[in-house]
Parts: sequence; C-alpha cells; structure tokens
Amino acid sequence: MKRIASVFSRPEHKALIPYVTVGYPGIEATLEVVPLLASAGCDIVELGIPFSDPLADGATIQKASFQALQNGVTPALCLEIAGQLSQKVDIPLVFMTYFNPVFSYGLEKFCNDCASSGVNGLIIPDLPPEEGSKLEAITREKGIDLIYLLAPTSTEERIKLVAERSQGFIYLVSVAGVTGTRVGLSSGLETFVNRVRKVTAQPLCVGFGISTPEQAGRVALMADGVIIGSRLIQLMETDDQLKSVDTFVKEVRSVLDKFTKKTKRH
Repeated sequence: MKRIASVFSRPEHKALIPYVTVGYPGIEATLEVVPLLASAGCDIVELGIPFSDPLADGATIQKASFQALQNGVTPALCLEIAGQLSQKVDIPLVFMTYFNPVFSYGLEKFCNDCASSGVNGLIIPDLPPEEGSKLEAITREKGIDLIYLLAPTSTEERIKLVAERSQGFIYLVSVAGVTGTRVGLSSGLETFVNRVRKVTAQPLCVGFGISTPEQAGRVALMADGVIIGSRLIQLMETDDQLKSVDTFVKEVRSVLDKFTKKTKRH
C-alpha cells in the first residue's frame, strides 16, 4: 500500500493536511514547523514550491510565495529540504506546485528527484487531467501519486474523469475561487461533495478557505480529509509562530478526533 493510501485506510479517521510554503518566512522555519505539524497530529504535509504566478492562491499564499522567492528558494532547494524533512517525519509529504516549474525542471528528472527526496505526491492546480497523461505515466512508474483537483463548477464528465485518474485522493476546492481564509463554508459544499461521492470510492479532501477548528469539523462530516493553508501561513507570521501553529493544529486535530469517536459510537 502506498503511503498516502495508508492514511485513509484507518476506519473513520479524518485526515488533517496542512500546507506550508517552503522557505517562508525562512528555510529554518520550514525545517522546524513540518516536524511540529507531524507531532501535533497531521497526517500529510503539503509543501508549497514558491512560484511567481500562483494562479490558484489568494493574497496570503501569494505573499508567502513572493517572500520565499526573495529568500532564494528554488525547486531544487525545495527538493533538498523535502529530503531533509523525509528523514525527520514518518508522514507522507506532497508537493503543491504549478506545471511550469515542473516542466522547466524536466518531468522525468523532477519525478526522479521527488522519489529520491521522499516526496509521495504532487498537486498541480493548473494541470488538467486532459493534459496530464505524460506526467501521470512517470509518476506511476516512480510510485508518486498525482492528485487532481475538482471545483464546485466541475461538470459530471470532469468529475468522472478525475475520479478515474487521480491518485492518492481527490482534492476538492470548496469554492469557485482562490485560497484564503473565509468567514464561513460555502452553502453548496455538501452538495458538491455528495456529487463526487456518488461516482468514486476515492478519499475526498476539502481545501480552500478552511480556517477554524469549527469549519474543519463541519468538513469532516462530509469528507475524508481537511486541508488548511492560509491560516497556517498567517500563524507563521506571528512572534510565537511555532507555538501558535502547534496550538491551532492540536485544536483542529481534537475536533476531528471527536468526530471520529462520535461516528464509531453510532
């Protein structure tokens, strides 16, 4: 069983998947926060490779990506950092990136280096499945999961295509928009999740806009995993960044665990 699949093999367990931008606010912060996230109860960590045109990201992650680029972070350095982190944590690591950096690096070389660095999956928001067959073939050969995204605007045809092609899990974008903290969840989220659930047994993880433990708990009622990014980036900007992140993540994990126990009792 692949490492990402093993996360979802635990009955009723709800996966907690945080996102951090590699090199923000500094490289040392990334090396410190990822082991902390693992020890606080996270199941998978998304490592964002900073990019100059992050079209799926809102202001918070755009700012973090820009600063990381200013800090000299490159895809090669991200791979090096992932290699260090894979020696420190026992949970899967996934790169969140865009197609241009991967293409510029070289598809085969990038996947080879991902495998060597202990990276278990790739999320590439601007790579649709219609154009992903070449990268899919390489990632399958290297044992890396290529994870596709679906949005509330996705057609039934697109949902079926992604259900057939996505590996590891399917990333459900909670809103038709970019990443960022939001006051509430979309009123149509449950309907969207149910639409996808009807056509696949793949794990479904929801991201974009989840910023409180309460929101995470509501998502856990519908999906198999919760993805949180912008809120964690904001906490990384505070004076006591590691303590703030640790407290927040443990609160979210506690809410998800309560949901799991409640489900088991019933």
